[in-house]
Amino acid sequence: MSNGTSGQTLYVINPNSSTKVTEGIDAAMAPLRQNTSLPIVCRTLAEGPPGIESQRDADGVIAPLLAHCLALENSAAGFVVACFGDPGLHALRDATRKPVLGIAESAVLTAMSLGQRFGVISILSPSVPRHMRYFGAMGVMNRLAGDLPLGLGVAELSDETRTLTRMVEVGHTLRYGHGADVLIMGCAGMARYRDTLEKETGLPVVEPSQAAAAMALGQIALGWAHRSGQDEEAR
Repeated sequence: MSNGTSGQTLYVINPNSSTKVTEGIDAAMAPLRQNTSLPIVCRTLAEGPPGIESQRDADGVIAPLLAHCLALENSAAGFVVACFGDPGLHALRDATRKPVLGIAESAVLTAMSLGQRFGVISILSPSVPRHMRYFGAMGVMNRLAGDLPLGLGVAELSDETRTLTRMVEVGHTLRYGHGADVLIMGCAGMARYRDTLEKETGLPVVEPSQAAAAMALGQIALGWAHRSGQDEEAR
């Protein structure tokens, strides 16, 4: 992976310290890289925990994530926070005029354009209340079919047979038991399983890092951001 230290780069930041997760996110960027000349560079937050599996984990990465991104700002065209739950999203938006996308927010918005009721496949049970608070803040609870955990931590997602078996089981439950017509993979560490999950469940599957990076590329191309230069001058 390139370091992306010169020119304008879209930085996709994995806030946990797992390079395996970062490699999966990087591989998921391949279809987007084929259609843009803008470098997309995936980076690992070394100060993060091995997996972000609780609210405490999510809150703990905000300060180092902010420092990591601001150190890259001069070479950045935009940022993607690649953790489902979007830790530090609003703090980073307050600190830069570059586009900042969170993978949870982007995944939900994308899913609602692909179906009426979205189902989320999470990692562990403690992740679900954190997601529910976020969906409630977004005002999308009436479009949520359900959020069900695999019962696997981030590190365990590398066991492909076990993970895929559980993902298909949970996907079928969300489809047939909860009425989901589109699925969201609720962890960046699931990226490599998207194609198989889509085939096995027969539903559109949103990989959240792809959704966020696609939105970021669109905003960069159109010159959009959450805060304009005029907004900054008015402060």
